[in-house]
Amino acid sequence: MIDVIIIGAGPAGISASLYAKRANNNVLILYNGESNLEKAEKIDNYYGFENGISGTDLYNIGIKQAEKIGVKVKKEEVLHIEQITSGFEVTTSENVYKSKALIIATGNKKIRPNIKGIQEFEGKGVSYCAICDGFFYKNKNVVVIGNGKFAINEANILKNIAKNVIILTNGEQMNEISDFEINTMRIKQISGGLRVQEIAFEDNSTVEVDGVFIALGEASGTDFAKKIGILTNNDNIVVNEKMETNVKGIFSCGNTNGGLLQVSKAVYEGAVAGLSATNYLKI
Repeated sequence: MIDVIIIGAGPAGISASLYAKRANNNVLILYNGESNLEKAEKIDNYYGFENGISGTDLYNIGIKQAEKIGVKVKKEEVLHIEQITSGFEVTTSENVYKSKALIIATGNKKIRPNIKGIQEFEGKGVSYCAICDGFFYKNKNVVVIGNGKFAINEANILKNIAKNVIILTNGEQMNEISDFEINTMRIKQISGGLRVQEIAFEDNSTVEVDGVFIALGEASGTDFAKKIGILTNNDNIVVNEKMETNVKGIFSCGNTNGGLLQVSKAVYEGAVAGLSATNYLKI
């Protein structure tokens, strides 16, 4: 049983880990994929670097700083979070971990594919959460758009509910081995009447569907939030001034909360989340 699991190794997650670890907690950071910070060529508006610093350097320094004080940092894709009697169970691509408290610091990685009809049918057959909306597609035909572990995880949830599940990679190579039917054709359009009815591909072939689940890249903070009942607003996690979500024991910090998308805000919110998680463990 780990005291605090933090999902995300950017400024918010690292800041949270520093405060939580210095309070003598057992802390594990799980992260995977590229951080938005790494995409920044140069950062000139963050305290302490008179000549600026590249996003990649700042990102790597942060991870090393956390590891130096004893924080465990593992590069594993988080697939699922579940509330259990003793706290939380976090399933990754490699392992299953249990923790007393959880801090979400993933940034906002929600990806909406550039497919005609996606936005029009959101909430009308297009969904971003299999656990949330899968029930509505009992014995119906659904597809999952994606090409990685996140897509397979969503498909596995749906296979016990839906009549048929197909994974559409939208022209991308499938990165994982799967028993599901895979269609690699690029998608031209999603169409229907009041709800989704059909997907058309670039070769003009079509498939009739009742539901479309988007699972591109890896799960974002809001993806996890919706699955476990955390309140969100406009794809941002809702927190109070202590970075507490409405689910006791889960905290959120950084870009996944919305607002000013800057390193300084992420570091501040991470510090608050780390301290709040520590106080929660003392209760």
